[in-house]
Amino acid sequence: MSYTSNRSQQLFLRAQQSIPGGVNSPVRAFKSVGGTPVFIKKAKGAYLYDEDENRYIDYINSWGPMILGHAYEPVVKAIQEKAIHSTSFGAPTELEVEMAELIKSMVPNVDLIRMVSSGTEACMSAVRLARGYTGRNKIIKFEGCYHGHADCFLVKGGSGMATLNIQTVPGVTGGVANDTLTAPYNNLSAVEKLIEENKEEIAAIIIEPIVGNMGCILPQPGFLEGLRKLCDDEGIIYIFDEVMTGFRLAQGGAQEKLNINADLVTYGKVIGGGLPVGAFGGKKEIMQYIAPLGNVYQAGTLSGNPIAMVAGFTMLTELKNNSSTYKELDEKSSFLEKGLHEVLNNKKIPHTINRFGSMMSLHFCQHDVIDFDTAAKADIPLFNKFFHHMLENGIYLPPSGYESWFLSNALSYEDLESTIEAADKFSV
Repeated sequence: MSYTSNRSQQLFLRAQQSIPGGVNSPVRAFKSVGGTPVFIKKAKGAYLYDEDENRYIDYINSWGPMILGHAYEPVVKAIQEKAIHSTSFGAPTELEVEMAELIKSMVPNVDLIRMVSSGTEACMSAVRLARGYTGRNKIIKFEGCYHGHADCFLVKGGSGMATLNIQTVPGVTGGVANDTLTAPYNNLSAVEKLIEENKEEIAAIIIEPIVGNMGCILPQPGFLEGLRKLCDDEGIIYIFDEVMTGFRLAQGGAQEKLNINADLVTYGKVIGGGLPVGAFGGKKEIMQYIAPLGNVYQAGTLSGNPIAMVAGFTMLTELKNNSSTYKELDEKSSFLEKGLHEVLNNKKIPHTINRFGSMMSLHFCQHDVIDFDTAAKADIPLFNKFFHHMLENGIYLPPSGYESWFLSNALSYEDLESTIEAADKFSV
């Protein structure tokens, strides 16, 4: 099969006349890897199909939510049935209550949860809540971690910004930037120094417990535990951004897998079943500061939208009732990791693969990748060449060396073997 997509080229030219850069989210533009973005027509299971009917094995899965594969039948059916009764009410529904109860039953350490419409909104709201609860203004985030595009998160924001080599963002005021303190990921002493220099001024530390926005980066032993202790000692709110990891790594997300409780947790991706949904939740003593219980204001007409809720509720119910899903995903991810290691080692191509569960990333370098600086020192041009080689062989990877891959349980071992075989054809 030829993977030339004439329709994609035509559509990209057309899109640039009406949409900034021709895309509605920057990384989709293929600006880092070069070439024309692939315009997708449909998807099913583990596969994407472009406008020329080329089929691709998908390792993005809509950046994470399609954990059971595209067009998963129970989710599609639930959406169809719910849509008959209207697509939005702007009023409470029983389904919102059921969704909140389901999340609480699966996640440790969440007493109350508020639904929103995106991961950005969830993280933005959690930080506002932390500030309102503590009466402090500053936050600490980590270089290369991405928590959405709210102003305070665009300081050394990782992935998309790194892909486009954006160092500073026009429109983010000096005051906002001054209230956002940054430290290298996996560097506890740098955080201790920031806290000492800003005594009783820091409202929150927000972190991706497993990073997905400079590749897949794992916490070093003791790092997250050390942050937990610092937050306890200094009265700082500890926020886990689990927009990517929540319900993907385990039913209870990173909190469960790492056995660390955060004060607030943000969610997205999987809880929408592919529809735009986010949420933030945590301890009652903090969450009760949110309006209408408290004075920290947050609102949204489409929060708890019935179509989004039924998609997410169906997806989470499937995951809760099928405990083998995570084991199967881990085994498939391990199979792919080992296969890629073998073929790249045989070719004597220096590389590092980071993986946690069904999140993984490939870095062309000889050193460990533990933070943004080490990720940035990998051979990005070689990744770009590898990306296009894989695309031409029907493998759809994230179009950036700074993004995590996301596997779905719809992948068969035949799909994984095809992916490894495609990598085996790669030449430097």
